[in-house]
Amino acid sequence: MYKQTLLETRQRISSFVHNTPVLTSHLLDDKSGAKLFFKCENFQKMGAFKMRGATNAIIQLSKEQQERGVVTHSSGNFAQALSLAAKNLGVNAYIVMPDNAPKVKEDAVLGYGGNITKCESNIQAREEAATQIVSEKGATFIHPSNDLNVILGNATAGMELLEAHPDLNCVLTPVGGGGLLAGTALAAHYFGTQCKAIGGEPMLVDDAFRSLQSGKIETNTTGNTIADGLRTHLGDINFPILQQYVDHIIRVEEDEIIKAMRLLWERLKIVVEPSSAVAFAAILKNKAYFKGKKVGVILSGGNVDLDTLRFS
Repeated sequence: MYKQTLLETRQRISSFVHNTPVLTSHLLDDKSGAKLFFKCENFQKMGAFKMRGATNAIIQLSKEQQERGVVTHSSGNFAQALSLAAKNLGVNAYIVMPDNAPKVKEDAVLGYGGNITKCESNIQAREEAATQIVSEKGATFIHPSNDLNVILGNATAGMELLEAHPDLNCVLTPVGGGGLLAGTALAAHYFGTQCKAIGGEPMLVDDAFRSLQSGKIETNTTGNTIADGLRTHLGDINFPILQQYVDHIIRVEEDEIIKAMRLLWERLKIVVEPSSAVAFAAILKNKAYFKGKKVGVILSGGNVDLDTLRFS
């Protein structure tokens, strides 16, 4: 169903994104008991995998839609990704950001040419501000994770990983809004050989885990996790993909995320954000399951706010 579409997506965006490197570490293999292959999307343009989905979503718009611009609401990586992707394609990007967004993220969006609209820090205010821009500008709303073209773009990271290492037994990604895990699950299904897609999720925001258990989209009452990029919930487009193609989701505690992030910094000598470390933390928590397997890990991004960084 999706294979040809995925191939076309990869070709469509290839000149706008990096084919990021895959790193290995004998020490991390020894610690996990598995053979690990880390796909470094922290080296992607603007520092995260989201550049892939944002680029594909904009390219897929009609010329008339592109002329009217695009809009999203985000305080994180997708705000930056949509701004840079739009700039590369000559399209105006309108970004709704909460008034408590870190200045470093606002500066990044402005640096990529995004037009920022501030709003109160709640989902209703974000949605209302985005809807108003759509009404006034005629811009097309692009959701950070619950958009099929975004999901297909995200899938290209997994496709590249499996092209380099086609015999992987499984691929892990963090899961928040579900856009990366859904795309990776499609890549694993269509381009792997009996390759399972597995998600890692913070215990404090385990809505995706509970959603797969209950068969309906669950939400969280709190979002107090260090993995700030994973505080969102699933949508009606990516959830059915997860239900069909994801094997299972592993939940991890906050101290396990911090420990995993520290190991990645120390041993791979790279900067990854807390959300990126969640997938690796899931492997360390379940060594018996992954023992002896060849395991791909999508390191989703490296946009760390150094002022709030903490290691235990």
